[in-house]
Amino acid sequence: MMKVKICGITNLADAETAVTAGADYLGFIFYLPSKRSVDINTAKAIVQTLRAAPNCPVLVGVFVNETGEHTAEILDEVGLDLAQLSGEEVPFLVGDEQSPIYGRCYKALRPTSLAEAKADAEWYSVTSNRLSVNSNQSPSLLIETYHPTLRGGTGETGNWEMSAQLAQSNPGLMLAGGLNAENVAEAVRLVRPFAVDVASGVEAYPGKKDPTLVRAFIHNAKNSG
Repeated sequence: MMKVKICGITNLADAETAVTAGADYLGFIFYLPSKRSVDINTAKAIVQTLRAAPNCPVLVGVFVNETGEHTAEILDEVGLDLAQLSGEEVPFLVGDEQSPIYGRCYKALRPTSLAEAKADAEWYSVTSNRLSVNSNQSPSLLIETYHPTLRGGTGETGNWEMSAQLAQSNPGLMLAGGLNAENVAEAVRLVRPFAVDVASGVEAYPGKKDPTLVRAFIHNAKNSG
């Protein structure tokens, strides 16, 4: 069944809504310019409550151009499973055993072309044996819509044809970019990704989820056929 990440979690109510609806991943954004950023103490309190429940999903911290050392510190302090690298991070952070977050991260790509996507995938793709989290739960890459300045959450739909070609050679691909409850089933059918990721597409306003949209998105993604 399709896996789903609800990203941009800023409060416990939204987190619990997503978990109850069947989310496989929750994303916490540690990037201040984002409208969906969360501070470390708030994230830590949410995570502690989630960890006490029996059905805690994989918890992901989203980072932009942080050092490996700082990223590892936040992962440990907050209690997160994985880091999503959404900036211009170097391949060393993902693929080198000397990296502070080796085996605990995956790269988000914002390619402008299929050629660029394939080249980046060669540099950054994570093999299952490099991940400390169960490989059946861990993405190898995330692909999102290119934007010259924004780091995700643009609401702009990506190039699904390009994503589909990338998914064929990267079975752990997570798809993001302009997804919502209305189009996610079609996106899943066309791209056949490992998982789908949504932030703005299930919001009442930036930083606050709409429970009805969260439930509809997860249901439609997981029942897309």
